[in-house]
Amino acid sequence: MSQNQVQDAALARIKAEALIESLPWLQDFHGKVVVIKFGGNAMVDEQLTKAFAEDMAYLRFVGIKPVVVHGGGPQITARLAELGIETEFRSGLRVTSPEVMQVVKDVLRNQISAQLATLVENAGAKTVVLSGEDSSLFRAEQTKTDQAGHALDIGLVGEVTQVNPRIVLEALAAGVVPIISTVAPGADGSLLNVNADLAAASLAVALGAEKLLLLTDVAGLYSNWPNKDSLISEIHVAELTDLLPQLESGMIPKMQACLNALAGGVPRAHIIDGRAPHSILLEIFTSSGVGTLVLP
Repeated sequence: MSQNQVQDAALARIKAEALIESLPWLQDFHGKVVVIKFGGNAMVDEQLTKAFAEDMAYLRFVGIKPVVVHGGGPQITARLAELGIETEFRSGLRVTSPEVMQVVKDVLRNQISAQLATLVENAGAKTVVLSGEDSSLFRAEQTKTDQAGHALDIGLVGEVTQVNPRIVLEALAAGVVPIISTVAPGADGSLLNVNADLAAASLAVALGAEKLLLLTDVAGLYSNWPNKDSLISEIHVAELTDLLPQLESGMIPKMQACLNALAGGVPRAHIIDGRAPHSILLEIFTSSGVGTLVLP
């Protein structure tokens, strides 16, 4: 046998072992809903976005029901700069005037959702583009205070208070992948910009999802960031609740989303490094997984 034949045989064996390893996970997740928050580098890097879209199509074809929720901070900031509109943040939240809100809505649905839907369909799965205002999917209330309870004036920014998942369930029953942007009507009918991590958690609860997956730009949760040796591979709710106030501000909404999902009955939540191609498949179908798993 030639050297090339030996290498080909070894590669084939590795592929076969990977497929066999995935069998128990295919059985566990078959027919189940998995909510994935798409963001970070995976959203702005073309190759990572393409790999993510392929993952969504793969999940759909092996009998898993992926639901994609996304925000779009970098793209919104870039569009505002093009239009000469200043970007301002207070307490880590974007100040959202009616003018900014129109840009947010347009970028989320007509740029990010549309592009991702095209890629998923190119990979072979049908999609439907939705937002929180479609069929009253999300309802929200305006954010008036920061995390410390201090009064906060940031305009049309809100938090999801109610989810009506009917339109998503109908899409899943039709065999398509819902791609959802996170804007939602408030009590007075005005459209609000809502946090995508927390919206994804609320939707996961309403759908009875088997798992919530949140893509980010780090390897997972660190107990002592930026010490790379403090990466946590698995954590339980009680430990995370104690750790939450000490976390870096950008990680707090993600971990709060995990806590909210588990409190609502979702069995598992996971923070995943979106900088790694096909990280979704690695997390779902391998015993080692990637990132940080949050358990009840």
